[in-house]
Amino acid sequence: MLSACSQNEQDKGQAQQAQPKTVHDKTAPVQVIQPVYELSVPAELKPFEQVAVYAKVTGFVKQLYVDRGDRVRKGQLLAVLEAPEMQQQYLSDKSTEQQVHSAYVYAKQAYDRLVDASKTPGAVADMELDRAKSAMESAKSAYDASKAGTAHASQLQQYLRITAPFDGVITQRNVSVGALTGGAGNTPLFTMGQRDRLRLTLSLPEKHASSVQPGMHATFTVSSQPGKTFEATLSRTSGMLEPQDRSLTLEFDVHNVSGELQGGDYAQVELQLKRKNPSHWVPATSLLHTQSGTFVLTWDNHEVRRVAVQEGIRLDTLIEVYGNLAASDRILLKPSEEIQTGKTGSAAAFKTTR
Repeated sequence: MLSACSQNEQDKGQAQQAQPKTVHDKTAPVQVIQPVYELSVPAELKPFEQVAVYAKVTGFVKQLYVDRGDRVRKGQLLAVLEAPEMQQQYLSDKSTEQQVHSAYVYAKQAYDRLVDASKTPGAVADMELDRAKSAMESAKSAYDASKAGTAHASQLQQYLRITAPFDGVITQRNVSVGALTGGAGNTPLFTMGQRDRLRLTLSLPEKHASSVQPGMHATFTVSSQPGKTFEATLSRTSGMLEPQDRSLTLEFDVHNVSGELQGGDYAQVELQLKRKNPSHWVPATSLLHTQSGTFVLTWDNHEVRRVAVQEGIRLDTLIEVYGNLAASDRILLKPSEEIQTGKTGSAAAFKTTR
């Protein structure tokens, strides 16, 4: 009798193992929503305009009028160079211009006299008139070229005066009086940047790129001023992902008239993002991670279906997913690889929750 009972229990256990495992679990609907979510990203404050001021022509530094930290206005004189050979070149070109101009005036007068004489029939041959006209035009061309050469020499002299290209502050002074500048291995005389207006630049990860809204606002903090929060508005974006790190570059203009902020500070930016279109969201516990990928299990009409999805962003207990899902689908809140797909055979296998 003991042997027979033991055999019956063994057969019963094998029969239970052969049947598919039925898991009683709860389901929830797929949510199609368009929520606003927050994202914190690092950024950098830079001067709105920043430039290294070079000397265009070779010369010695004769006078410096500014130093590091000085505020300057657009067009303000920063330094003066000296190059005596430029003055001599200008005088030579000016003398040549006057000489060529005299030749042009003489050729024009000769041509005008021949034109007056040609009004008398037979007084001047046509060839003589054409020759005088050609000589006048040639002299005029030479005069124009000489005048352009003089203007070029005069313009080079203007480059000896170094002026500020915009309103800003001198951040570096790299030369001293008497230094030769503008030659090979040219070193900038100054570096200057705009301080009353800054750029807040950040790189937004690819999966958030479609959530950027035109004119969106942001708040940020800097480590040099703990406890203070600043605001900025989106001014421009590249519109294309950077191939190096697959990110979208955003720029916010920051008005800094008070001078509280410094160009070069690192900032932590809080963004309010929102997808342009509603997307599918499911509870984070409903994702099934396997070696072959990430899935959710849907239950409809007593049938369990495994749907491959890609994860998006996370918001509290919900996570955004992309896959072959519909708004009418219901998903298992606690999926398992042991749950068999296909017909469950019982409508009571899963409980519905909201």
